[in-house]
Amino acid sequence: MKTFDRCLLCCGLIIPSWLLLGVCFTAQAYPGYDHLQQAMSQLGAVGAPTQRWSPLLNNFPLAVLFTLFAWGLARRWRGSKLALASAALVLLHGLASAGTGWFACDQGCAPAQPSLSQQLHNLFGLIMFLSLTLASALWAWAGKRVAGSPALGVFSVACVVTAIATAALMAKAAQDGQLFGLYQRLNYGASVIWVAGLALYSLRPTLANRLRIATT
Repeated sequence: MKTFDRCLLCCGLIIPSWLLLGVCFTAQAYPGYDHLQQAMSQLGAVGAPTQRWSPLLNNFPLAVLFTLFAWGLARRWRGSKLALASAALVLLHGLASAGTGWFACDQGCAPAQPSLSQQLHNLFGLIMFLSLTLASALWAWAGKRVAGSPALGVFSVACVVTAIATAALMAKAAQDGQLFGLYQRLNYGASVIWVAGLALYSLRPTLANRLRIATT
């Protein structure tokens, strides 16, 4: 595998750490911010003390990392339509991540009468969830069929189930106001861990390369 391709795929390994550190670092400048109760979007909400630079530290860099990783996936698995479809979904996720950063949510992120910016923020957030969940669902099938790894398929299924289950908990939490932040982090955490797992597997030598190494 070329060094350039490896660098693209390594972007997928960076994403979980960047997300974790970026959110934690930003929250330090937001007095009283509660990771268990508050949405990550509130760090960039209108009127938040971190409104200006939260997207610069979180949404936009992550959008770039997702875009580069999608490119790496497309190059690594170019012979599979399923894999190329998943790469397109990861790219869409990256673009939607930029969208959620560009269009800030209203103060508190849950107004009775949402502004246009809030509505677009919510739309891009929905695209983010659907795109990465669908991408991982494709690998539940492609794990064995494309990569020859049943374990990758099982891992993808586990991440999809976790994402869907925590999305349901997020919806409930949005109604009763309890632990929304926790469930959102578990939801997105499952998705970015899946990205890192796929990146790690994609960095492995191909079967042809392993055979060539074994015979030299």
